[in-house]
Amino acid sequence: MHYIFVNDKPIILTTLVEKETDFKNFLLKDVDIEQALKVLKKKKIKSVRFIHHNEKGILKKFLKKLPTVIAGGGKVYNKDKEVLFIYRNNKWDLPKGKAEKKESIEDTALREVEEETGVSGLKIVKPLETTYHIFKRNDKLKIKITYWFEMITDFNGELLPQEAEGITKVEWLDYEKSKLALVNSYANIRRLV
Repeated sequence: MHYIFVNDKPIILTTLVEKETDFKNFLLKDVDIEQALKVLKKKKIKSVRFIHHNEKGILKKFLKKLPTVIAGGGKVYNKDKEVLFIYRNNKWDLPKGKAEKKESIEDTALREVEEETGVSGLKIVKPLETTYHIFKRNDKLKIKITYWFEMITDFNGELLPQEAEGITKVEWLDYEKSKLALVNSYANIRRLV
């Protein structure tokens, strides 16, 4: 099963056909994504499900339906086990951004975290779950695929929000403050943290 978020509601890619309750089923092979997104906007609908017979090929088949934007980001811990958060568009988020040509996804993630927060001395510990979300840019639907990495740093300098990217705050948050921040975050970030 794969989750592709549209704001805070998921498109679920699955092989399982269930009786519709607060969700709507669509066959992946001939789904009209625009139409499915209209259904997803309805208040009583919590998700839409795109059904396909092949679990291994379902994500690949779905990704062919929209142009993709590749991004990398980090869930960064400091020596006090606090997590690095950014505040953008009135929501708490983790630092991430688009890959540049011929840049490895690891280099993208490291560069974007540093650019958006001012934090340096980053080291990748391990890859995390990849997230997917659909957005509209210039009246065209696209899917952002974000490759996430757990990172550590000993950095204890000044945090510098990248204002040109709309980031108004950068903060290290402990476990309790992270839980509060996630209330005002995105569904794919809540799954990651």
